[in-house]
Amino acid sequence: MKKIITLLFVIALFSVLVGCEAKETFDIALVTDVGTVTDKSFNQGAWEGVLQFADEFEVSRQYIQPANQTTDEYVKSIDQAVEDGAKVVVTPGYFFENAVWISQTKHPDVLFIILDSSPSNVTNWDTGETLDGENFFTDPTKGDFTQGDNVLSIFYTEHETGFLAGYAAVYDGMTELGFMGGKAVPAVVRFGYGFIQGANYAATEMELDDGAINMQYNYLGGFGPDTTFQAKAASWYQQGTEVIFAAAGGAGGSVFAAAQQEGGKTIGVDVDQRAESTTIITSAMKELAPSVYESLKAWNNDEFPGGEVQVYNAANEGVKLADDFDRFDTFNKAAYDIILGKIVDGIVVVDDEDTLGAVAFAATYTKITFDYQA
Repeated sequence: MKKIITLLFVIALFSVLVGCEAKETFDIALVTDVGTVTDKSFNQGAWEGVLQFADEFEVSRQYIQPANQTTDEYVKSIDQAVEDGAKVVVTPGYFFENAVWISQTKHPDVLFIILDSSPSNVTNWDTGETLDGENFFTDPTKGDFTQGDNVLSIFYTEHETGFLAGYAAVYDGMTELGFMGGKAVPAVVRFGYGFIQGANYAATEMELDDGAINMQYNYLGGFGPDTTFQAKAASWYQQGTEVIFAAAGGAGGSVFAAAQQEGGKTIGVDVDQRAESTTIITSAMKELAPSVYESLKAWNNDEFPGGEVQVYNAANEGVKLADDFDRFDTFNKAAYDIILGKIVDGIVVVDDEDTLGAVAFAATYTKITFDYQA
């Protein structure tokens, strides 16, 4: 009997010790937006910045993928990251503006890096509704855009790199263009507006006839792969579209598949996606990885720029086209350097969605056909 009691005691003690084993913690966490860290686009670009820093400085890191795309799930994922020991949380995407607005106060000792947005309590920019059910449009005092000292907001001038993509396509001789955005969120809208302006500018330089450029313009309504997206892109190619700029995250894969099927061309987005498909002639890039890496490096040096808004643009090499031009017929590095230089020097000013509005759709040389859901 004594042996049995002793054995039971040992088993119980072992169980307690195992239960008390220290939980693994992570200093840096990335919470994904729609998609995964292998989406070959926005999430992956941000994650690569985390990995570069973590590997170089031997800092622990993890990513958390929310169950669905809601503010509640984003906040829950951030809470999990903090519980797991995160000192810095990276949140890539416009849809995090409410979650970070909540979390910056909820976790004042945690630092946040939010890409493509800044904290806000406005839940619907079409109606002005806020998190507490008030209306920012009817009463501007109900809108709260407080950015804490523990938050760094990073933006990119997508309209500039979108411009470069549109310019390159027309310079290369294409006149039947397509734009497919994921959803009509600000970053995607800027890509599209820039694409229109770049195509129009190249047509002006080349002295093409009015209306020489035809453009199909579409917001798909999602950022993930979908057979309906592929079918729509295929129908555009069948109708004569030569190239589609897919500013749609993971949904870009559906456009690339349609191009492969129909013998069309595509333009990638956010990161250099050319390895994903031979149909991709270039990518309109945002320096996601470098911006995240530099922000984490600043944190590591006790110089985190909390409370600041940083803008990565053409002038500071924050946006650009992919480095190789071998998939173009006539557009080349020399032509790219010239048009990029004009943007950097202010000779060409690319409007964003706030200042451009409907003017973009009256572009002299570009006839635009709208077919989209926001």
